[in-house]
Amino acid sequence: MGELKELVTVMAKALVDVPDKVEVYETAGEQTTVLELRVAKEDLGKVIGKEGKTAKAMRSILGAAATKLRKRAILEIVD
Repeated sequence: MGELKELVTVMAKALVDVPDKVEVYETAGEQTTVLELRVAKEDLGKVIGKEGKTAKAMRSILGAAATKLRKRAILEIVD
């Protein structure tokens, strides 16, 4: 299930100013995988976007990738 973690990491690193601070933690359940994304404080707004549009887009892409793997994935952005 490392593909989903890698996907979120690549997307987040492309958005932020401090890519070294991007951390993704994966908690895999039987059917659902929870991915926790942590970024530097100053990059939090870039990952969330105006009215949450960037975060919603990232969740949509993650959901499509997870569906292909016949799983469910949840992205949580942690500050």
